[in-house]
Amino acid sequence: MSGESLADEVWRDLAAFVHDHRDSWKKAVVERTGLPFSRVRILMRLSRKPMTVKQIAAAATVDAPAATVAVNDLEDRGLVVRRVDPSNRRCKTVSLTDAGRAMVREIDAVHDPAPAGVAALAPDDLATLRRLLDGMKD
Repeated sequence: MSGESLADEVWRDLAAFVHDHRDSWKKAVVERTGLPFSRVRILMRLSRKPMTVKQIAAAATVDAPAATVAVNDLEDRGLVVRRVDPSNRRCKTVSLTDAGRAMVREIDAVHDPAPAGVAALAPDDLATLRRLLDGMKD
């Protein structure tokens, strides 16, 4: 494995599998929301917790100026709001508005069927996979 751990190899293969099977879902989300997928990714991150623009940039793997442009766009659409962080008044956090939460519900409503490779797994294997995934949650 040339220095690569088994965990790294499994992660790479899992990420590639998911990446290779999400295109139709991404296209459907873009069509339903009218948002570029880069904005969808940010909304999904913000649905978990408010973040600073710097945190958004790191999570979305974009530079700070690109994150600022994206947040400005989402703010103009009424989907997010910036507020002074009560724990650090020099920072502003970005959070979803009611419209932003409604948009996330729209995104979540887009059907994303399991790819054939997952659907073909035996029920016991699916149950094992479910248990493993549940064990990896932060």
